[in-house]
Amino acid sequence: MNASPRAIHHLNCGTMCPHGARLLTGEGGLLASAKLVCHCLLIEGAEGLVLIDTGFGLDDVRRGRQLGVVFNALTRPQLLSDETAIVQLRALGFEPADVRHIVTTHLDLDHAGGLPDFPQAEVHLLGPELAAALHPSLRERMRYVAAHWAHGPRWVQHAPEGETWMGFESVRALPDSDDEILLVPLPGHTRGHTGVAIRQGDSWLLHCGDAYFHRGEVQTPAYCPPGVSVFGTLDQVDGAARRENRERLRELAERHGDQVELICSHDAHTLERYSERAAPTPLS
Repeated sequence: MNASPRAIHHLNCGTMCPHGARLLTGEGGLLASAKLVCHCLLIEGAEGLVLIDTGFGLDDVRRGRQLGVVFNALTRPQLLSDETAIVQLRALGFEPADVRHIVTTHLDLDHAGGLPDFPQAEVHLLGPELAAALHPSLRERMRYVAAHWAHGPRWVQHAPEGETWMGFESVRALPDSDDEILLVPLPGHTRGHTGVAIRQGDSWLLHCGDAYFHRGEVQTPAYCPPGVSVFGTLDQVDGAARRENRERLRELAERHGDQVELICSHDAHTLERYSERAAPTPLS
């Protein structure tokens, strides 16, 4: 039986303020600070809580240098404890042990920093992403922070098993759960990058991670601020795959926008639309 979680909370688990607002968001001055977010989801599921990505964690707040000189200089992360998933979760009346599963789009440092805050949770991801993080190439080393998994997470690796979802390969992340949460492989940004699709009654919410960075990239006609275009190219491991998947997502939004709602990790405008709601997304 296909089921929906009881509610989805949209959280900002990390604010970054790089210079060049107009180049990165299409708005503001050339030298002004942009606002980028770490858009994570807290799902109230039938068997407990599920986090989709974690953003920065408490260890990052305490030891910001572990994120690296280059990352800190370019993105200017705020590293506020109140923005960590664990603090926001407690503010909602939950405890860290209530998080039974974490589903990651990928393990970049701004997506996996909160893993040490939830050591009891199973961490679900695609196998190629875990291999990249544990055995990074020279080019990949800057994007992964080994301290984020030094505690020994309970990794659960997944591989597509021939199932399709809206024309994409997919695999059920929690096969024994009543909640329908799917991994939808979207490689290119990283080796094992994936989207996460969550059933919402008769429709779906697809968290696309870093498959795109600005909402305009999946609109018709498409629009991408020049700074985002440059960053996406510099930070990709497979440009052809990334561009192909971004185009497939744009076509998905155009053809099935009534069935699937797309979000990405760093677009502050998208997160603000959800934050304006007084209550979490109701799913019943």
